[in-house]
Amino acid sequence: MMQIINGRTDFKLTEKSAVAIGKFDGIHIGHKVLLLHLMEQKMKGMKAVVFTFDSPAASFFGKAGEAELTPLSEKRRLFESLGVDILIEFPLNKETAAIPAEEFVEKVLAEQINTAYIVAGSDLSFGAGGKGNSHLLHQMSEQCGFEVEIISKILYGEREISSSYVRESVEKGDMKTASFLLGRLYSITGTVESGKRLGRKLGMPTLNIYPEKDKLLPPNGVYYSTVNCRGKEYKAITNIGKKPTVNDTEAVSVETYLYDYEGDLYGAEVVVSFAEYKRAEKKFDSVEALREQMIKDVEEGRCYHEI
Repeated sequence: MMQIINGRTDFKLTEKSAVAIGKFDGIHIGHKVLLLHLMEQKMKGMKAVVFTFDSPAASFFGKAGEAELTPLSEKRRLFESLGVDILIEFPLNKETAAIPAEEFVEKVLAEQINTAYIVAGSDLSFGAGGKGNSHLLHQMSEQCGFEVEIISKILYGEREISSSYVRESVEKGDMKTASFLLGRLYSITGTVESGKRLGRKLGMPTLNIYPEKDKLLPPNGVYYSTVNCRGKEYKAITNIGKKPTVNDTEAVSVETYLYDYEGDLYGAEVVVSFAEYKRAEKKFDSVEALREQMIKDVEEGRCYHEI
C-alpha cells in the first residue's frame, strides 16, 4: 500500500529514495515517462517517491477556483496503481513558498527525503521566487549525493504535451485528443446517487453521480463512454449537464445508461470514462421528445460500441 505524507514538513525517510518532482495535474503520458524512470530506480532497490503539493500551485498564487484534471483523491489512486511507494503532498503556504531553493535542496530533498536520484521535467521550478531549476539541481548534486535526470518534453505533432494541452482538449470536448495525451480515457469518479428515476420510468434507468467540485468537466452534452464498477467494465452512454427538460436546477450531474444492465448500483463508487463527444445537451419540448432522443442516442451508441 502506498504511504501518503500529507500537509507535513516534519517527516524523514530512512531508506534511499528515487524522487519524481512535479505538479502532476492530469498524470499525462509526459508524467508517465518520469514515473517509468522512477520505477527503474525502484527495481534497483530504492523507494519510489513522488513529491508534489497538497494544493494546486495555481490556487496559492491567486488563481483560485480553477478546476483540476485530477483532484487529490484521483491522483492518489493513479499514483498507487502506477507503483509509487511514497507520495509526499508537501504543504504549500507562505512559509514553504519562501524556502530558498538551495535550502530546499539541502534540507528537504537531501536530508529529509534521503534522495539518491531525482527525475523531473525540463520546466521544473521550485523554491522562493521559482529560482530553483534543473541547473541548480545539477550544481548541487555532487555535494548532496544524488543523481539528476531531466526529461525533455514529449511532442504530439509540433506541440508539447502538457497539463494545459490536456485541459484545453477536455474543455473543448475533444476527448480523443485528451485520451491520447493522457494515455487513458478521461474519467470522473463518484458515488451513484438516487435521482428522480425518470430514466427508469422511460425504460432506460441511469446512474447519477455528482463529481468532485474541483474536477474539470467536459462541456455539457452526450458522450459515448465506459463505466468501471466493482471490478467490471460496462459500455455506456453518458449525459453531462443540468437535464433542462425536467430540471430547473443549476447543479451539474453525470447521468449514465449502461446497455442491457440489470441491477442496483445505488451507493456504489463508479468511474465514468469518456470516449467521444456525441452531441450537445438541449432542452426538449416534452418528456416524450426527450425519450425519443434517448432511444436514438442509445441505438447510435450500440453501433459505436459495436454491441
